[in-house]
Amino acid sequence: MCGIAGIILQAANPGAPAHLKKMTGAIAHRGPDDEGSWSNYKNTVHLGHRRLSVIDLSKNAAQPMAYANRYRIVYNGEIYNYIEIRSFLQNKGYGFTSKSDTEVILAAYDYWKDKCLQQLDGMFAFAIWDEKEERLFAARDRFGEKPFYYYEDEANFIFASEMKALWAIGIEKHIDNKMLLNYITLGHVQNSIDKEQTFFEDIYVLPPSHYLVVEPASGHLSKIVKYWSINKEIKIDISVNDAIEKFTDLFTRSVNLRLRSDIPLGTSLSGGLDSSSIAYTISQLHKNSRLKEKDNQLRTFSAVFPGFENDESGYIRIVTEHLNLANHQIHLTAKDLVNDFEKLCYHQEEPFQSSGIFAQYKIFELAKQHGVKVLLDGQGADELLAGYPKYIHWYLQEVLSRHKLGATQKKGLLSVKTTSHFTGT
Repeated sequence: MCGIAGIILQAANPGAPAHLKKMTGAIAHRGPDDEGSWSNYKNTVHLGHRRLSVIDLSKNAAQPMAYANRYRIVYNGEIYNYIEIRSFLQNKGYGFTSKSDTEVILAAYDYWKDKCLQQLDGMFAFAIWDEKEERLFAARDRFGEKPFYYYEDEANFIFASEMKALWAIGIEKHIDNKMLLNYITLGHVQNSIDKEQTFFEDIYVLPPSHYLVVEPASGHLSKIVKYWSINKEIKIDISVNDAIEKFTDLFTRSVNLRLRSDIPLGTSLSGGLDSSSIAYTISQLHKNSRLKEKDNQLRTFSAVFPGFENDESGYIRIVTEHLNLANHQIHLTAKDLVNDFEKLCYHQEEPFQSSGIFAQYKIFELAKQHGVKVLLDGQGADELLAGYPKYIHWYLQEVLSRHKLGATQKKGLLSVKTTSHFTGT
């Protein structure tokens, strides 16, 4: 991950560069490899970046990055299909001075403008300043993997990857009592109706699948637009075998794209269906490549809980032995959670629902200790790979909402049989 920050002003403020420095300092942990800043000639636009180098490790890929003597970008994330987009744009006459995906975003924006988002397959949060149009264009990926927080008033628009960067320059922490009440009583960590809302008043989050535009010279502050939505009503008439073949192809291509990295990578491995499927797919891709044998052994990282009923270390062992994977484990206890709880809250910034976040946090820490900066993670894939029987309830509810009672009854009976098989009842 990287850290981005920016201050957009209607009138010049000589103290803004110092404020920007405080912001990037507050999120230095997101980008330990490099840092950079830029201000326009009017001293009204200030962009900062903390870099974690993954694609093109050279200085040519440093940020804030300039392009076409017109644009500047700060960007956090990875565009998985950047090689294909770069090839297309080169055929259109665009030139590149780096091998980074950052420069590809800039060229794509110059060519497609706001519609460039339809071309990007990846996880991202970025902000592009167009000096000619005096316009800020900022966007977040379709599923909100990368964060983008902002604050605005009559004269300022300020954004960053984390809220602590906003707090670092004096934006106050005022608890949103409605959000807090919903968390305490219902366990909600997000307002499902207003996804811009955070647990702090006057600090907002750009929702997934949205972009915003800021034009300070015209007096127009943020305009937010949704650029993508999934059509949940589409149903493909396809056989089970064809569906399996199609899913396998999509899944394999998706994993393969995410292996694009100029530094070593690994994967989290819980022993569940999602992470095991990712580990298996990577292993098969490595076997089919021409990598040397010593480079073929994928490094995996796991949290285990010996003595607990739900400990999955046995499944982890089966997967790693079958696929010949290197596995690094960390044993977590309640004492570990107590000792690290304050630090965990510092990084999370907002309330969270379960201790699962702590396990993931310690896995990432373990990977860092072994020199691995990029992990493919199965988090959130359970809905796709049927990792937990409880998700069947939501699927049946969706079928019922389409007025297909007979289908619901049939699938309900099937789910009972399937659940009995998995639980051994």
